[in-house]
Amino acid sequence: MIASADRFLLKGAFMANTGSAFFTAKQRTVSGLAILFLLAAAFFGFLNSQKMKALRTNTANAIAARDAAERREAHEKLNAAAGGTTGAEERATKVEAELAQVQKEKADLQAKLDANQQEMASLQKRVGEAPSADLQAQVDDLRRQLDSAEKEKAFLAQKIQDAQEHASQPKETKKRRENAVAHREITSGRTGVRGTVLAYNQAYNFVVLNLGARNGVETNSEMLVLRDGTLIGKIRISSVEPATAIGDIITNSLERGVQVQPGDTVIYAGTSP
Repeated sequence: MIASADRFLLKGAFMANTGSAFFTAKQRTVSGLAILFLLAAAFFGFLNSQKMKALRTNTANAIAARDAAERREAHEKLNAAAGGTTGAEERATKVEAELAQVQKEKADLQAKLDANQQEMASLQKRVGEAPSADLQAQVDDLRRQLDSAEKEKAFLAQKIQDAQEHASQPKETKKRRENAVAHREITSGRTGVRGTVLAYNQAYNFVVLNLGARNGVETNSEMLVLRDGTLIGKIRISSVEPATAIGDIITNSLERGVQVQPGDTVIYAGTSP
């Protein structure tokens, strides 16, 4: 009995020692694993912190580069806008100068137009204020000329016919004969319808006379042109108004270098056949 009890006690003590050792070994293993996990966590934490630091650095650099690019772009746009503004100002200055020149030319033209209108008004006023006595005297004189027109017409028609018959003769001889006839007519007192050249148009070779339908002037009639009593040429009436007439100069009736002038005298010769 006593021996059995001792073996039991010894076995229990051995079992107790064995379990205590196993527990101690297991506790050490767990502690070691915990330390390993802590070390691994610390290592990965260090790596993550380095990556985060690098990421922050890269992000900061990217932001700085972006800001620099934006500032550079804004600066370029500002310079471009400033250059555009300068060009626009120059164009505006040029346009203003051109506008001022146009306005000046317009003002000059308006001044000339006003001056012409004033001159026309002055001439119209002078015509309107012409003495009625002078007009009546002119009317009476025209009537006297009309009375002798038929006689003058016949005489001059005969003279023209005579000149045509002798057209083969030298022009100087014909001119002298016509001058002599015209001179005899003037000095003999056989005055017919007489007038004055008011204007001469060299470009179209016609004259304006102070005679018209009221004086018996007819279209296609011919008139002699005298200067200082000397015959210098002929005209053919192309248009007749009540108080004025237009006559085309018969070119071959003028001497070379001779031109009809305002103030020359005209004598009614008659109607051409």
